[in-house]
Amino acid sequence: MKIFLTGASGFVGAAFAEAAHRRGHRVIGVVRQAPLSVPGLAQQLSFDLTDSAALTSALFEHFPDTIVNCAAVAEPAQCETDPVRSEALNVALPTQLARLANHLSTRLVHLSTEQVFDGTAAPYAVDSRPNPVNLYGRQKLLSERAVHAAASAFAVTVRPPLLTGNSLAGRRSLHERLFADWAAGKTPRLYRDEIRQPCTAGSLAEVLVELCERTAVRGVVHWAGTEPLARDELARRIRAHFKLSEKSAPIVVIARADTPAESATRPANLTLDLQPLAGLLKTQPESFEAQLDQFVVPPPFREWYHAQ
Repeated sequence: MKIFLTGASGFVGAAFAEAAHRRGHRVIGVVRQAPLSVPGLAQQLSFDLTDSAALTSALFEHFPDTIVNCAAVAEPAQCETDPVRSEALNVALPTQLARLANHLSTRLVHLSTEQVFDGTAAPYAVDSRPNPVNLYGRQKLLSERAVHAAASAFAVTVRPPLLTGNSLAGRRSLHERLFADWAAGKTPRLYRDEIRQPCTAGSLAEVLVELCERTAVRGVVHWAGTEPLARDELARRIRAHFKLSEKSAPIVVIARADTPAESATRPANLTLDLQPLAGLLKTQPESFEAQLDQFVVPPPFREWYHAQ
C-alpha cells in the first residue's frame, strides 16, 4: 500500500513510518525541515502543509491508497499563543485532506484528541457529547466534523490520549519531558486529581497502520492504554522505573483547586472507553507497566542520568 503521511517527523508520525514500513507499506512522508531523516520513509518531502496548492499537487502526483494525517499543533499552550497557525494545521489542513481524499476515493486516517471532552463525565464513549474546554480541543472537534462531512465514506478519526514512549529527538514524550526538568534542576508540579489514560506512540502507530488496512472501519474511534492514572502517579512510576531518587528527580504534588484559572482549561478526567475498536484489532491496549518497559533514557539527558 502507498501511504501519504503528514507530520512524518513528529512523535506519532515517526512511529507510524516505522510501523508501516515493518508491515511492508511504502510511506511518502512530509516533514517541515528537509535535513531531518525519518526511519521508515520510502520517500521524504519537505513543504509547508498550509500551502494548499503544494499539498494538492503532491497528492495528485503520488496518488496514494491512504492518507494519514499526523500533522498538528498538539500543545494547547501553543494553540493559544498562535491561534492562526494552529487553526491552519488543526482545522484547515484536515479539511483539505478530506476533500482531496473524497475526490481521489482515498482512505483517510485522521488524528484528533481526547481533549474534545471536558473531563467531567468520564469514562467517555465514542458517542459521548464533546465539550472542549480549550482552543486545542475546539479546533480538533471542528476538524473531526469537517473530515467526516467531506469524506464520510473514506475517513476514520482516532482520538488518542496522553502519549508516552521514545521520540526521535528525545524531548517530546511524558518521561522525556520529566527528564528535561530534572536535568535542568527544575521540580515539575503535577496534579494528583488530573487523570489520563496514556499509551505509547508506538501502540497508536500500530493501530493507525491497522486502520489503513481495515477500510471498513469508519467514523470516530478511541485508543489509549489500559490504566487511567493521575499525573503525579505517572511521574512516580517513571522515577521508580529508572531507579531515580526523590532528591535527583523531585516532584511537587498539587490539586486542581490550587490553580483554578489554569485548571479551567485542563480537563480533569479523560478516561476513554475503547470499544468498539479494541475488539476489532490485533493490536491490544497496553498496561502502563508494559509501556515503562519500552522507555529508554532520552539521549540528551544520558550524561545527567549516569551521574545520578
